[in-house]
Amino acid sequence: MANYTDVIYDEKVRPYTEYPFKLCSHLFNKFDMKKENKLLDVGCGRGDFLKGFKDLELDVWGLDYEKSNSQMLKDIEVKYSNIESESFPFDNQMFDVVFSKSVIEHLFNPENFMKECYRVLKPGGRIIIMTPDWTSQMKIFFDDYTHRQPYTVPGIEDILKIFDFKEASAEIFYQLPVLWKYPVLKAFSRLLGLFIPVTAKSSIKFIRWSIELMILGTGVKKEK
Repeated sequence: MANYTDVIYDEKVRPYTEYPFKLCSHLFNKFDMKKENKLLDVGCGRGDFLKGFKDLELDVWGLDYEKSNSQMLKDIEVKYSNIESESFPFDNQMFDVVFSKSVIEHLFNPENFMKECYRVLKPGGRIIIMTPDWTSQMKIFFDDYTHRQPYTVPGIEDILKIFDFKEASAEIFYQLPVLWKYPVLKAFSRLLGLFIPVTAKSSIKFIRWSIELMILGTGVKKEK
């Protein structure tokens, strides 16, 4: 059977771009990360975001279910386990940041994922979860047959609270760097979302990422 990452994220289908580095830079600044913070990317795939955080001089590790042939991972330590059912192969309280993008929606049961993210974080460490927004993407969510569990903003916020993260919050996130710099432009994106169906799959990035929205959730592990 073919490898999920190598098929779905084949370079010819989804070529490498500057977006991962831009997103990592945005999150680095938004959450006041520090150079040499230890970061774990859970569900790191081919390594786009690991490389982005590494280029920002964070000390990075990856974790995934299956190996990727991506060259971006060649100088990064990546370990493998069943994220849904097994312990992560890392020590307790090892990381300052746990990052996970487009992973939790692939899990039937997120409990192990959440418990293990909490375990490997240092007290005061931060979890950052990104997942497709069900409200805006319900018509295309199951285009990826490995998607199992959709989420809403209240759902992500609640799961963070239930698993004992403090300062838990979640918000709609637009995957458009121009909106991070000029938030006032979100008004145009909202209008596009009202009039253009998400199934349109526009090749124009501003249109596509104005209607295919993400959820950004975060929380902090309690201090001892």
